[in-house]
Amino acid sequence: MQKSIFHISQMDCPSEENLIRMKLDGMSGIRNLEFDLEKRELTVYHDQEISPIQQAIEGLKLGGKLLSTEKTEARDFQKETRQRKLLWTVLAINFGFFLIEVVFGIISKSMGLLADSLDMLADSFVYGISLYAVGSTLVRKKKIAKIAGYFQIFLAVFGFLEVLRRFFLVDQIPNFNTMIVISFLSFLANGYCLYLLQKSKSKEEVHMKASMIFTSNDVIINLGVIVAGLLVHWLDSNKPDLVIGTIVFVLVIQGARRILKLGE
Repeated sequence: MQKSIFHISQMDCPSEENLIRMKLDGMSGIRNLEFDLEKRELTVYHDQEISPIQQAIEGLKLGGKLLSTEKTEARDFQKETRQRKLLWTVLAINFGFFLIEVVFGIISKSMGLLADSLDMLADSFVYGISLYAVGSTLVRKKKIAKIAGYFQIFLAVFGFLEVLRRFFLVDQIPNFNTMIVISFLSFLANGYCLYLLQKSKSKEEVHMKASMIFTSNDVIINLGVIVAGLLVHWLDSNKPDLVIGTIVFVLVIQGARRILKLGE
């Protein structure tokens, strides 16, 4: 049996982990996958050649780089029986905050919150596809991935058009208090999801380091919306909100492209 270690520079969020799991799902010869989000490392235990595994990981464009491959003794790997329950938990949290941010994004007239809600929905898609893929055929998994990816792109493009409309035609000042409060709650939710997923990988209690939490894309987005809210109040302008909204829509489209790669 072979043990190969990859450094994946853009694997700073649990949704990226699930993208990799889905990409490698069904590949013959893979015995087990071990993820370390803090170090951004993936350890693959496999019987087959490393080349197809390496190509699959590099195809996701997450900055995957093979660090080492060596022989290792055969081990008995047991699937985590709590994995499905854990995925349902993080799916519920992400989808719940998607609904919350949509509602308060509309009420507060904030494109930042609406864009962040779409990012939450994107993560929900990833967890949902992961759950659906358990026990499902590879063809069905690819079909669902394509539907989710294109739907995500459609929503992001619609968001861009709304940003342009507000930039040129409508001068609506969003409610900065709502932006800050909801984004902070979303920040806590993302941190909790990150904690749950990392804790599940060890029998011992895992204490999350601040450096790990603050490198998460989702958390950075939350902080960006909070900063935009402060700038909206300080400048009395909707431009900071539109800027952060545009940035998040770009990230959502990038995530959608990764999901679409699962359907290839």
